[in-house]
Amino acid sequence: MNIILIGDSGHARVITDNLVSCGHQVIAKLDDKYSELFKEAGCWFGPVSEVHALIQKEGAKVIVAIGANTVRKKIVEHLALTADHYATAIHKDAIVSPSAVLGQGTVVMPGAVVNAAAQIGNHSIINSRAVVEHDCTVGDYVHVSPGATVAGVATISDGVLIEAGASVIPTKRVGEWSVVRAGSAVLEDVEAFTTVVGVPAQVVAKRESANP
Repeated sequence: MNIILIGDSGHARVITDNLVSCGHQVIAKLDDKYSELFKEAGCWFGPVSEVHALIQKEGAKVIVAIGANTVRKKIVEHLALTADHYATAIHKDAIVSPSAVLGQGTVVMPGAVVNAAAQIGNHSIINSRAVVEHDCTVGDYVHVSPGATVAGVATISDGVLIEAGASVIPTKRVGEWSVVRAGSAVLEDVEAFTTVVGVPAQVVAKRESANP
């Protein structure tokens, strides 16, 4: 499959390796740090505005290769592409249960585990060696960072960032656009637009919107 990446930074390089491991080809990296379209080593580079033309030209699908959840959401909304224009990328060294469901534009990195009956939304990131256990629900625009664990039947709402090495115990819910800081352990439900840290995780900040 031919893939167009939106974004050309470190996260895009990781997703490129992910796609190559599955036999896909990255044919374009579009980022607004480029002012015009050009081709180098068989790959197109240029501003994000070129995406629609390249989809038509190359018959490619798209992944928004941006790590920040709020930025990824804004780009998806701006592009206004239908769901069938997006690819889902699962690294060959990830383990994804046949009964798990993954949304469009979502990526699962090397060593990650998505277990039975888990449901992952659209444009989410299950990063390297992260674990999403059985019967979990993970929303859209979520980032489960490297080494983080979401235990069975937990609910991770839209836009949540679970930082590296953090964990959410079974059945708990993390509200939309909240942040679980690195190494923290969520033992109780977390409200929306809240940042928690520590073991057990305690509230350190609250917001009125998705913006940090």
